[in-house]
This record gives sequence, C-alpha cells and structure tokens, in this order.
Amino acid sequence: MLRYLWLSVAVILLDQGVKLWLSHIWRVGQGVVLIPGLLDLRLVHNTGAAFSFLAGAGGWQRWLLILIAVAVAVVIVAILRRLKAGSHWTATALALILGGAMGNLIDRIRLGYVVDFIGAHWGHLYWPYFNIADSAISIGAVMLIIDAFRRH
Repeated sequence: MLRYLWLSVAVILLDQGVKLWLSHIWRVGQGVVLIPGLLDLRLVHNTGAAFSFLAGAGGWQRWLLILIAVAVAVVIVAILRRLKAGSHWTATALALILGGAMGNLIDRIRLGYVVDFIGAHWGHLYWPYFNIADSAISIGAVMLIIDAFRRH
C-alpha cells in the first residue's frame, strides 16, 4: 500500500507551496477576511503543537515535536507496508496524516515554527489558526475513526 505515498507528497507540496506564497506576500499578522465573522486568512507563526499547545515553552518543544513527527512517520510507513490489499480507505487516511505531519515537520526544522494561516471563528470566538497540513491530519484522523466504526 506504499503506492498511496503520492497523496502524502501532494499534501506536502500543496501545504509548503501555499505557506511559501503567503509568507512571501504577507508579514506576520497580515491577512484578509474571506467570510466576515466566520473565516479569514492571516499569517501566523506557531511555535507549539496543535492548538498552540506548548507555544510558550521556551524552545525545547521544537525538538520534542520534531522527534514525535519523525516517530509518527516511521510508524505510519511501517503500517502502510503491512496493510492488506484492498485497504484503500485506511491507506488514504494514513497517507493524509503522514503528508500533514511531514508538512509541519519541514516548517519546524527549517523555520523553528509552523506557518498557520486559516482562521475559523464565530463572531469573537476563534478556533486556533491552522494550515493545510493540519487539515490533512484532521481529515485522516476522522477517516480512521470512521473506519474503526465500520469494522465493528
């Protein structure tokens, strides 16, 4: 099932391409409102993990998060290698998670932080900013949960 790695590569290329483009045209904090009161794009640097967890930890979290991402990648590739033929749904989910993890890993290694830019909110209630890599990870995780329910 390693043939699904093309999807991981596509997620990485799309994620990195958009991040590079936005970082070229905007400075941190700049952006545009797409749907007033609901959705905007704004360049944000996240030194923490998901939802800015550990963002103020002082720098050590960068290396911990890099190690976790590498370990996750190794485990996902090992699982993909062992999947039975016909496990397309699971392979797709894992490839999305792998691509997202690698997209954010590249940022962390190269920059020391992750570039986020999608802001969802309801009025003044804001969801933490995220990016394409985060979206791929979330979609892949939901797919794995659905898969678990389908099997039982």
